[in-house]
Amino acid sequence: MRRSAFSFKRALMPLGLSALLCTSALTQAETTRIAFGSCGHQDKPQPVWIPVINDKPKMFIMLGDNIYADSDDPDVLAAEYQKLAAIPGFAAMRRQTQLVGTWDDHDYGKNDAGREYVAKDASRQLMLDFFAEPADSARRSQEGGIYTSYWLAEGQHRVQIILLDLRWNRTDLVKLEDPQRLKQRLLEKRGPYEAALSKSAGMVGEAQWQWLEAQLQEPADVRIIGSSIQLLAEFTGWESWANFPRDRQRFIDLLAVYQKEPVIIISGDVHWTEFSQIEQGDWPLIELTSSGLTEEWRDISPNRHRLGQAFATANYGLIDIDWDSEKHPVITLSVKDVKGVVLVERRIDFARPSHR
Repeated sequence: MRRSAFSFKRALMPLGLSALLCTSALTQAETTRIAFGSCGHQDKPQPVWIPVINDKPKMFIMLGDNIYADSDDPDVLAAEYQKLAAIPGFAAMRRQTQLVGTWDDHDYGKNDAGREYVAKDASRQLMLDFFAEPADSARRSQEGGIYTSYWLAEGQHRVQIILLDLRWNRTDLVKLEDPQRLKQRLLEKRGPYEAALSKSAGMVGEAQWQWLEAQLQEPADVRIIGSSIQLLAEFTGWESWANFPRDRQRFIDLLAVYQKEPVIIISGDVHWTEFSQIEQGDWPLIELTSSGLTEEWRDISPNRHRLGQAFATANYGLIDIDWDSEKHPVITLSVKDVKGVVLVERRIDFARPSHR
């Protein structure tokens, strides 16, 4: 199919860059519910959408590997997006829920691809067409990729959703060459990559860094930061922020400077679900990983920041923000399987430092 013939009907009007979603339904409720997930193969059954629809989230965030295309041919990518759009459960979810997203490697175009991917300009337009992004959206032409932010308004409260692009600017991965060390890594359920330590190594890119710093200074009651790959897990050998430690530390340092409200990091990619936390200063670093919507990886890597158990079964994540609490929100983070059974759950009372 030619690129000019490729289009999707809009199920809901997209928010666009830093836009405000504010409807009468949102302003009356005492709880904000947001769902998210990653890693859904368009050629596999997707029963996960039934419990998602039943949970009635106000927004669903797709965190990448939304399709598995693995091609630099735009026609191939377009055809795979069409398959996803035609899945009845996905289409039904899309009709009732605001849908937003970023990408990871397989929908970007190639496994573990970064800035070198030759078809990224065409891939960007196809991905944004799928998410019904307006023709004049900054995401279609801005330097550094498809990063963006959205707002949900809940009465007097404001939730910011920041979605990062960790593909467009990413420099080369450093691969372990020693076969004996690689064999040992695999026995440890770790992957083949090393940390990239050169000053030029990174994922985010300076234009996105400057944008992110500005976003973190916008007034908000809760921030949700969507990362296609894991942030807090310390070196699994698979793709993660730990492969680019300078970027990882810069991100953590930015939060240390600007965080004045609860921040939840959500991630995907790994094909299992887990909750991670690092105690740091006044605010803990908190990450909920939900992966995948269809994909499952049984060799779960070690993660010393994991709290509770990890599960390698198809799943989706939920964020419930309870505003009916004195002076601060109470947030419940959970992950459910395709039958709606809770796998992971954490209730976090975000008392501000001055109230502790």
